[in-house]
Amino acid sequence: MSVPIIIGSAPGGAEVQIDIEELLASRLLVQGNSGSGKSHLLRRLLEESAGLVQQVVIDPERDFVTLAEPFSHVVIDGSAYAGPEIAKLAARVREHRASVVLALDGLEVEAQMRCAAQFLGAMFDAPRDQWYPALVVVDEAQVFAPAAAGEVSDETRRLSLAAMTNLMCRGRKRGLAGVIATQRLAKLAKNVAAEASNFLMGRTFLDIDMARAADLLGMERRQAEQIRDLERGHFLGLGPAISRRPVAVKIGSVKTGSSAASHALTPLPATSAGDVQALLHADWVREDTKRTAPDPIPVDADALLDQITSHGTDVVVDQPPAGAPHPSPEDEIEPALSEIFAEMAAEDGSSFQPAAALYQDFSVRCRMRRLSSKHIDLPAFRRRFAMALAGIFNPNDERRKEVLRVAAGISDDLLGPFLLLATAAQDGAPCPDDESLARVYGTTSPGRIRRLIDHLEKMGLIVVRTDFGGRKSIGIPDLGVSTASAS
Repeated sequence: MSVPIIIGSAPGGAEVQIDIEELLASRLLVQGNSGSGKSHLLRRLLEESAGLVQQVVIDPERDFVTLAEPFSHVVIDGSAYAGPEIAKLAARVREHRASVVLALDGLEVEAQMRCAAQFLGAMFDAPRDQWYPALVVVDEAQVFAPAAAGEVSDETRRLSLAAMTNLMCRGRKRGLAGVIATQRLAKLAKNVAAEASNFLMGRTFLDIDMARAADLLGMERRQAEQIRDLERGHFLGLGPAISRRPVAVKIGSVKTGSSAASHALTPLPATSAGDVQALLHADWVREDTKRTAPDPIPVDADALLDQITSHGTDVVVDQPPAGAPHPSPEDEIEPALSEIFAEMAAEDGSSFQPAAALYQDFSVRCRMRRLSSKHIDLPAFRRRFAMALAGIFNPNDERRKEVLRVAAGISDDLLGPFLLLATAAQDGAPCPDDESLARVYGTTSPGRIRRLIDHLEKMGLIVVRTDFGGRKSIGIPDLGVSTASAS
């Protein structure tokens, strides 16, 4: 059975079609440098096939959320949910055949990869009776299936690459048809790209990418130069769902637009240098005292599951509800923040997690309490979290005022262990054992703790004393106090 949609037109004016039924069985790879029209092509494909097949869009740049209103796609804000919630949402998407856009623009690259991997993994693991046909469109696929290791951890890269490989290699039997778009073939993992049978190649300039594109299109190397001359929105297509021979296609118009800002040239304002100087410094407010607008309040996971279950309503679920309360007054913010830091510090393994992941968790907790987290940036969060691990949840705690004064110049990585020692000394409590210091320092190595103590002593921050019975105490010279002896 053939189910064609019109994707654009050939140079002579003839329509160029994509057979959706064939595409579900053979997958699609789109390549083109930035500005070549990849997103426009994907948008055309999604709009024309919206009434024919379920669609799942992995959107790292929030380009496709505008599909929600006219086509009833549900927008899932990936930054608002934890891993188990994302997996549960994906399972419901599969079960109820909801068309969704997973917006990942609020996450760092590593978090984007983990979120997409969990979402795709849950869809892939759906029960056999839910293997309905679905187009799974992944924009900027080189992010989720990189050809080489980058700045992300090896574990994250393996998870993301495995999810993308499953989508492209084994997804067909489960009804999942991968449509992946990349700026550069050289940056995309070969085992992911190799599984596509349909290709739409846009403008690209690097020789290595032109050569690979020409190979995939079955063109001779000397013909690859024409790929460099393609205009924006023009592609060369090949594959069982498009054409048995390479065909040039100009992508047709679309009904929706990107949420990104336009980069068209606009006239500069006719303003004198003196006026510009005044404008730049008008109503000057220091960043550390400026009140910021509240973060968007995430939709509760259960509410989003209900949205997916009743798929078809024209609702964008990543917007805060109307009439949502403003952040708490200033006198209520600090107690609430102290409570959040206390909760995070009490969780097992929290000190072993990367600071960026912890900060993301902190931001979500703030939004759940309808607080703004913008006045605490990542560096400030590191210090507050180190304080919380040592039992200091409020930076204005009068009891710890002197301790915090002494610790003001200490680096973030040493702050937690030093504060743990200093507060114990201030209270006259026994010296914290190596296990307690290791938890605050984020290590399981006794050797690292010994080196840490030596380093703090060489810096003059502590003085270690061991009595004849082998009991150790630690003094804080700047405070004039010492811990009680402990074995």
